[in-house]
Amino acid sequence: MGKTKTLMGTFLAVTMAAVAGCSGAGAPSTETATAPADPGDVSGDIKVLTHRTDLVQDGTMDEYAAEFNKTHPGVKIRFQALTDYEGEIKIRMNTEDYGDVLMIPAVVAKNDYPKFFAPLGTASELGPKYRFTDKAEVNGKVYGIAQFGTANGFVYNKSVWKKAGIQEWPATPDAFTAALKKIKDRTDAVPYYTNFKDGWPLSSPWTNSVGSVTCDANAFDKLAGPVSPWRPGSELHVIDTLLYDIVDGGLAEKDPTTTNWESSKNLLAKGEIGGMLLGSWAVTQMRDAARKAGADPDDIGFMPFPAQRGGTFCATLASDYQQAVNVRSEDKGAARAWIDWFTEKSGYAQREGAVSAVKAAAMPSTLKSYVDNDVRLVERSEAETGKVNDIDNAAEIGLAKQDYRRQLIDMARGAREGSLKDFFADLDKRWDEAARTAGS
Repeated sequence: MGKTKTLMGTFLAVTMAAVAGCSGAGAPSTETATAPADPGDVSGDIKVLTHRTDLVQDGTMDEYAAEFNKTHPGVKIRFQALTDYEGEIKIRMNTEDYGDVLMIPAVVAKNDYPKFFAPLGTASELGPKYRFTDKAEVNGKVYGIAQFGTANGFVYNKSVWKKAGIQEWPATPDAFTAALKKIKDRTDAVPYYTNFKDGWPLSSPWTNSVGSVTCDANAFDKLAGPVSPWRPGSELHVIDTLLYDIVDGGLAEKDPTTTNWESSKNLLAKGEIGGMLLGSWAVTQMRDAARKAGADPDDIGFMPFPAQRGGTFCATLASDYQQAVNVRSEDKGAARAWIDWFTEKSGYAQREGAVSAVKAAAMPSTLKSYVDNDVRLVERSEAETGKVNDIDNAAEIGLAKQDYRRQLIDMARGAREGSLKDFFADLDKRWDEAARTAGS
């Protein structure tokens, strides 16, 4: 399965709700998971839970483990891939059996991290070395280290856009929809593909664009209050209006209820789709799909959200899943050794074409177009994520879920009654009411 719907817990990935009725968690742990300085002194038998079913099934994770064991021979690693990671891990975390190493799921509220995960160090210790530590920081301690980061943008087929006569990246939402109309009029490609049926491409990729419109690293934090997030001119108003206009203009697939994520990769690779909003991690998968289809992988491009500030494009840089140590693991040293090695020495982020969590690492080749065109990468603050999540949950909107954007698409294509103005007004009302009561 590649990086599929599980990325909505990631790439970004916003923590959305407390685990309902979790009885497996005891008192918060104060023991920091540390690995011995000498890799040869590390021993243990650990289970690593992962959402990457594809890499477990094809043996790639075993290859990583073999490399790890060259320097850590005393550690035995077993991998367990969960197909529906978010759904299955929620059930597992009602018990004590949720592995030694796991990806922090979206279902766990940030403030509850100490109940389930061992601290990995303080923010002052880990912050200078790793990106995204604030995403997993609670009261000065860090409970997870990102597998990698992903920049937001549109994966697109350059040959399709060139055939349509589009020479430059659109700098405004109106210019973007105008470009899609050219693709519709001048090529046989579907200009934009929503992946409506799979759903997750309507969640994190669009919500992770918050910050790209205004080039503001704190844009997501600013949702933490009765701020009417969909008011005219706001980031979510701009972002969700673009999605509505794409569908309303007939610039997406005819029947969104029949979309298929795995098929969409091949369709875009072969030039049958113009583009999709995703994370930079998807570039590698699309290029691999092109090779398998006998198409040119160099046709796969990556462009920023169509908005500029001071003539500069911006793209949010957000954390993917963060690896954590089970607070009840009996082999915390071995678990931590795996996380450190996987983050710093495995080459996993580079293989995925993603941004390494290690600040000193170079940018991946998948972001060459961003580097060459001076796109500003805005590392999104997660300082107020817990509060934003509380409001979002109370409002029952779901910024990291697909439901409300599915409703928006249905309205745009005429399968649901209502106006966009009223739709946004309702979202604002629910948000602001929840903001005044959440946590009280």
